[in-house]
Amino acid sequence: MARARERISAAYVDACRMEIEALKPGNVHLFADGHRMSADQFITSARVSAAPLTDPGLPVGRRILEAVRATRQAVGINTNLGIVLLAAPLACAAGMEGRDLRANLDAVLRAMDMEDTRAVFEAIALASPGGLGTAKENDVREEPKVQLLEAMREASGRDRIARQYVTGFEDIFEVGLPALEAALSRGESGMWPTIFAYMAFLASFPDSHVARKQGDEAADGVRNEAADVRAALDARDEALRISALLEFDQRLKARDINPGTSADLTVACLLVHILGRRLA
Repeated sequence: MARARERISAAYVDACRMEIEALKPGNVHLFADGHRMSADQFITSARVSAAPLTDPGLPVGRRILEAVRATRQAVGINTNLGIVLLAAPLACAAGMEGRDLRANLDAVLRAMDMEDTRAVFEAIALASPGGLGTAKENDVREEPKVQLLEAMREASGRDRIARQYVTGFEDIFEVGLPALEAALSRGESGMWPTIFAYMAFLASFPDSHVARKQGDEAADGVRNEAADVRAALDARDEALRISALLEFDQRLKARDINPGTSADLTVACLLVHILGRRLA
């Protein structure tokens, strides 16, 4: 059990590190900070949240809450709520019997109860993510009236993280992971598989963090820009690739646009990939 937890914890920290090391336009990364946050804050957040996130003695909701608390105590801001919301069920699934991570994940999500819901609501309210407003139904600042999957279903049309809970992490397994594995199969290395996964998310659907903060039209515009930039990455010249990504990065940050949901999904995609390799 202890060794399994160590492997899951290491996989989580590695996924967070790989995401922050990749040049992901609009986000914080080693090439450029942004949005009043630094790469070091994200690395610290991964390190301090790993222990509660992988604690086999805690239910999923409590893992999420304690990971958010640890992050707030260490860096004082919300750097990883979406990451934690996605990684906690995956970490729990990875610690279960059987090697079918996706089947285990489905069982984890279906088993979440009202105590999990309360803990997750508290975690979201504590993190206070950008653009969090007052919801007509299932407001996280109020006592939950339904179980977590029902609350996530109500939010899934406007929040891509919530959508993962009600689709069995469909975007992770059907969009990001194929893009990452295709990049690896054609010989991409270093940060590039991560970038291809991120750009697949960014070009496939409007980023819900952008939509919350800047509106649907802005989110659609970012998706269209991302599709053009992703096409430019077909060139194998690394200097040209980096130039295209940096230009896109600067355009987004100049408009204070942060596609944070796509980055969160990328961490989850990396975590699934690493877990599949290390636990097999």
